[in-house]
Amino acid sequence: MNVTRYGDAPQYFPDGHVSMRCVRLQGHEAGPAESLWLGVSTIEPGGYTTMSASAVEKHYVVLAGELTVETDDGAMLLLANDSCRLAPNERRALKNLSSAPVSVLLAMPFA
Repeated sequence: MNVTRYGDAPQYFPDGHVSMRCVRLQGHEAGPAESLWLGVSTIEPGGYTTMSASAVEKHYVVLAGELTVETDDGAMLLLANDSCRLAPNERRALKNLSSAPVSVLLAMPFA
């Protein structure tokens, strides 16, 4: 078993992420994993990611707050415990348009 305490989770700094704190819970520098890695992003009010895509699918779960997810098809507001899946190469932008931080779990296979 590999346990990562949230307070000890290694921070990472992806390009195009503004006013966000991103940590890895499992996989990469957080410990061994075979098929996917998990992370949590805290997005401050006004924080966002630029519109971009990755070659692998992504799954987001809103842990707390309100997250706006924009794709080329439009925007959707996700609330606590809502989730979404983005297909490989589907462009997305995450935005916190609220006045409180939003916390988001990310599950993503290794590239």
